[in-house]
Amino acid sequence: MELKWECPECREGGAYRFSHLVGTIFENTKVNLREWFRVIHMMMTSKKGVAALEVMRVMGFGSYKTAHYMCHRIRTALVDKEFQKLMGVVEVDETFVGGKAKNRHKDKRGSGEGGTGGSGKAIVVGAISRKGNIVARVIDNVQAKTLTKFVREVVSTEVSLLCTDQWVGYNYLGAEFPHETVDHNKGQYVIGAIHTQNIEGFWSLIKRGVVGTFHNVSRKYLPLYVAEFQFRHNNRMNEDIFGAAIAGC
Repeated sequence: MELKWECPECREGGAYRFSHLVGTIFENTKVNLREWFRVIHMMMTSKKGVAALEVMRVMGFGSYKTAHYMCHRIRTALVDKEFQKLMGVVEVDETFVGGKAKNRHKDKRGSGEGGTGGSGKAIVVGAISRKGNIVARVIDNVQAKTLTKFVREVVSTEVSLLCTDQWVGYNYLGAEFPHETVDHNKGQYVIGAIHTQNIEGFWSLIKRGVVGTFHNVSRKYLPLYVAEFQFRHNNRMNEDIFGAAIAGC
C-alpha cells in the first residue's frame, strides 16, 4: 500500500497529498514495493542478468510489458551519473555487440571511417582500473576523436599506465597519458604489465548476457544493459549490492 502524507501549507484551498515514492522509480506505478524489491534482488544476484520473460514467470505477472517496464526502470536507476576518474593501471578497449564478424578484433574487421561496424553492430567502449571500477559507454564510432574524448573524460592524467591494443584510434593517447600497447595481430596478449585482459573479460560477460540471457538487445536500450553490467561489476565486492541498488532508485 502506498501511504500518503498531507502538507496543508503547500496548496491553497486544501491540503496537498504526497507519497514517499515521489522522485523515485517507484512513483506512479501500480506494482507494490515488495515486488519491486524482489525484481531488483533478482537482477543484482544474477551474474549474467535476468530477462524480462524470466521476471514475468517468477513473479507471476500477467503481462510481459510490466516486467519489461520494471527492468528498464531499474536499469535507468543504475546508471552511474557521478564517478571518479580512474587511476592506477587502466585498460581501455572497445567491443562490437550484435551481428557476427567474429567480434571484430582483427583490425576491427573493416569498421572504417564510419566506425559503425558496417553490419549494424553497436559499439561499446570501456576503461577499467585493475582491481577497481569500470566505466563503459555506447559510442557511435571508433575514430580517434571519439576514443580520445572518452579516455579524457574517464581516466585521470595521473594514471600510472594506460593499456590498449594497437588500433589506430588510440594513437594519440601517448601525448597525454603513459600509453603502452599490445599487438593482437602479432599474437601479443601480455607483455609484463601491459595487457587488456580485464576489460576483455568484462566484454565476455556482457556478450554472454546479451546472447544467452537477453537474446536480442536493441541499440536504443543497450546503454541501459551496459549500465546494469557496469553496476554489478563495480559493486562485486559490496556485500549489500541490493542496498546500493535501492539507494539509486
